[in-house]
Formats: sequence, C-alpha cells, structure tokens
Amino acid sequence: MGNTIEISDLRKSYGGRVVNAIPKLTLGTHAIEGLIGPNGAGKTTLLSLITGRVPADAGEITFKSGDQSVSLTNRRLDDVARLGVVRTNQRIQDFESLTIMDSILLCLADDRQEKILGLFKEKALRSSALPVVSKYIDQFRFSNPNGHALSAGEKKLLDILRCILLKPKFLLMDEPTGGLPNEQTDMVIDLVRKVSDETGMSVVIIEHDLELIWSACEYVHFLSDGEVLFQGTPADVRTNEIVRQKYMGE
Repeated sequence: MGNTIEISDLRKSYGGRVVNAIPKLTLGTHAIEGLIGPNGAGKTTLLSLITGRVPADAGEITFKSGDQSVSLTNRRLDDVARLGVVRTNQRIQDFESLTIMDSILLCLADDRQEKILGLFKEKALRSSALPVVSKYIDQFRFSNPNGHALSAGEKKLLDILRCILLKPKFLLMDEPTGGLPNEQTDMVIDLVRKVSDETGMSVVIIEHDLELIWSACEYVHFLSDGEVLFQGTPADVRTNEIVRQKYMGE
C-alpha cells in the first residue's frame, strides 16, 4: 500500500447541521478511486477537511506514505500540500496577473524560488523547465500560452496541470472535468492515469459524470448526508440498491 488517507470519527457541522459524520474511511487503497453522492452529501467538505481548508469539529485524519505516518487534522493548507496532498479546485481559481506559461512555470520552482519576483529572473529555471511546460501546453492546446487563460475550460485545465506538476503523492480532484469537452476530458484522465502508474500517486475523484467514474476508477465510495453508505468496485456500486435509490432516483 503506497499512499493512503485514513479517517476516524470525523465530524463537521455548520449551524447545527451535520455535514460529515464518518466513523471510519480509508482512501487510496486503489490507485484511482471515486467519491460520489448527491449534492449536499458532504463530498467537497470532506476534501476541505483533509487539505486543511476548514477545521474539523472532531476526529482524526492521518496520511500514510510508505513507512511514514503523519496527522493532517487541522493542519494549515500549505503544510498539507508540502506533505504531498494536493487538491484541484471545484471553483476555478487563477493567478490573474500571470500568463499560462508563467503560471505553469511557478509550479516547477523549488521552495527557494517561490518568490515570484525572483523566479522570473531565473533564466536557468526557464530554460530547464521549458520542455516540460511546452509539452503540456502543446498537448492540451492552450489558445495563447503567452497570454492569460480566458475560458473556464482553460482555467480548469491550468489548475489540473499545476497540481500534477507539483508531483503530489495524493491528488484529490473535485469535479475536474466539468465544462471540458469530451476530448480534453479523456486527455486529463489519461494523464492522471499515466502519472499514477509511473509515480505511485494515489487519486480520488469527485465527479457527477458517472460514466467517467465507472471507467476511470477501480474503487468507489458513496456518500449521502455526510455518511459513507457503500463502498466497492464500480460494478458493485452501480448496482447497489441504496446507491440506486438515493442517487440515481430509481
């Protein structure tokens, strides 16, 4: 088992409403897993709890990678990212002042080069990173690499590429392909699968496109009303009576 996130007795409430109540859950026992459920099920909140975007009311979140084990509970967002747990955004976020090229380049800098003013004076970094950056820009056909990401699709692609170039151990993807055309959706999933195979990166995908979940994921977790109600292979989940009634409206 490479990289896993283990959750125990996790609870989160807003205004008296319980959003997450998970006694036990392990993510990452399979290379690519899905996390599905109806709107308001607590999926995005769960990722926010794991990555430190919101604090937990109770419980423990533990990241295990190889022989190392570290608590993620209520850690700072940047601390979690440095440990190798990275998340793509459901809502598009972008560095408005950076071009597509420079935004990707920023992810290839080490800690000493993270100050933006110093980074873009580093000709050596630009020279060494250019082949990597150009490969992805050409592959995903950005309209103007030296300009800004203008469309929602380009901003979403940029967010995904930045996360992958950080070389995470565990990648959490919150509706990564929403709004992308089918061709680019396939390219994103192929890239994620390739990186996972080559590096051992674990992946969890939240997605309402169930055909994508069934085809891309080896294992699926079903959340409803903040609780994990069923887990299994895509074939098991798609035929489960609870999932069919609560999510598929059957």
